[in-house]
Amino acid sequence: MKITVFAAGSRGDIQPCVVLGQGLKRAGYQVRLAAPEDFGDFVQAHDLDFYPLRGDVQQIMASDTGRQFMETGGANPLKSIGAIRQMIAPVIQQMAADAYAACEDAQALICLGVFAAFGQAIAEALDIPIIHVEPTPLLPTGAFPAPSWPIQRDLGRWHNYFSGLAMLEVVWLWYRPFVNAFRRSLGLAGVTAVQFISALKATPMISAYSPRLIPHPPDWPDHLHITGYLFLDSYADWQPSAELRAFLAAGDPPVYIGFGSMAGRNPEKLAQLTLDALALSGQRGLLLTGWGGLQTARVPDNVFVLDAAPHAWLFPRMAAVVHHGGAGTTAEGLRAGVPSIIVPFVLDQPFWGARIKALGLGPDPIPQKQLTAERLAAAIRRAVSDSAMRQRARVLGTAVQAEDGVDKAIECIKRYLGEPVIAKREAY
Repeated sequence: MKITVFAAGSRGDIQPCVVLGQGLKRAGYQVRLAAPEDFGDFVQAHDLDFYPLRGDVQQIMASDTGRQFMETGGANPLKSIGAIRQMIAPVIQQMAADAYAACEDAQALICLGVFAAFGQAIAEALDIPIIHVEPTPLLPTGAFPAPSWPIQRDLGRWHNYFSGLAMLEVVWLWYRPFVNAFRRSLGLAGVTAVQFISALKATPMISAYSPRLIPHPPDWPDHLHITGYLFLDSYADWQPSAELRAFLAAGDPPVYIGFGSMAGRNPEKLAQLTLDALALSGQRGLLLTGWGGLQTARVPDNVFVLDAAPHAWLFPRMAAVVHHGGAGTTAEGLRAGVPSIIVPFVLDQPFWGARIKALGLGPDPIPQKQLTAERLAAAIRRAVSDSAMRQRARVLGTAVQAEDGVDKAIECIKRYLGEPVIAKREAY
């Protein structure tokens, strides 16, 4: 069976789909990953067939519009509608058309859930089954507030469920003009928000996060499967530089600080703030610049600067990890078994910060707008000195390490698509 996996977004969105694609390939399926063209080297390095989608996501996020959205666009869901539309307008129609082309000879589609409206159109036009995969909860529930909802306090089941419906409406409004134009280009009728949400609820979904962090709520359907994280472990043989090894050996475990693509419009200011916080906390630090462009001119001897390194290797060697709260980075922090300090910028990041706080795995999240060197220093001091918090992080880390999200996800997919016919396997 030929399966196309359609994903777009940041590295945190693409990477779980790479892991899933590898698992499907090992199980005997023929797999193609359709993702933005700037991820081509990453996908092909993991031995997957790659279909490039036009549109450079990293360039969009690094633009003035993208950086402004990181700082302001995610706090208000209504304001996010215009910001998202402005960012994706130049590329989304081309990307959707390319995703369709990547599926023309496929027998099934696995689609990143946040792009469900486009995936549903492709599956409908080609008359093939579709399964969603998502690293962050999408469906409404009374159990907790929806990711990206501005109030991340549990105000009761009705509030929580309403927040989920409201955020699905917002997601629909991000894409509505583009989705229905795309559907018309495929000869399909346009759809409404109600139809979009109904289709999303009716479609099987692989929820790629730990059931220990988010147990299956009773108001979610049985065809939503919380499998555990889809971790990428292809960097097991990664070797650090001699300088990094020497730095780690020279003192106590440092505190990791990195914000991925979320540096905002003033990366120099953010970098200096983190250096000031480390100085106030009295801790050694490891600063990862990331593709958001976190800038450092001069750093003290007790801080080491890296452009990039696998989180799976770095995080277990840290005293605590400070990051933006992206789903993938949060997962690696949990697996490492060290406290996390979340500095959320946009979208689902405040949600993950709230989950970390609720389970006692880190201090209160510090929204990026409220970040000061003093607040960050206080959070760092607590994370490295609170023995109960550190023990909870270790226990959960051990549990997450024992999960096998990939195998569980493949089992679920087989249930819906059937076993691959390995004897007749051909090149994709």
